Amino acid sequence: MLKINLINQTDEVVKPWLKYIRVPMKTGYRTLRLKGRKIINVILTTDEAIREINNTYRKIDKPTDVISFENVDSDVELGDVFISVPKARSQAVEYGHRFEREIAFLAVHGFLHCCGYDHLTQEEETVMFALQDQILDRCRITR
Repeated sequence: MLKINLINQTDEVVKPWLKYIRVPMKTGYRTLRLKGRKIINVILTTDEAIREINNTYRKIDKPTDVISFENVDSDVELGDVFISVPKARSQAVEYGHRFEREIAFLAVHGFLHCCGYDHLTQEEETVMFALQDQILDRCRITR
């Protein structure tokens, strides 16, 4: 079972689109065949807050869409996924799809990072991006 702790640090009313975070992450849990109780924290935040996190931990002084921190010290807590809601909104327009699709994509992307996946090499990217597509397809979340 996957427990998702959601922290909303924005002024947004998130209830209408929370299922686009919960359903894909729970589908990811099943797709990866994770066992037992797992916990993940999803923090919905602003561009300013995520820029600060990105600068502190990655030395990149600009906002990003999603940043994840895998918890390697726990078998239960997967980690933290920070999603910039304003960045998700602007990217949805830029990429020509719904905001809900972008939020789902970012949630899955962060979830996979917290499960140990990365995209630093072409091989890693191929594996991780195929999993992202598979999870979103299973949820019928398309572009």
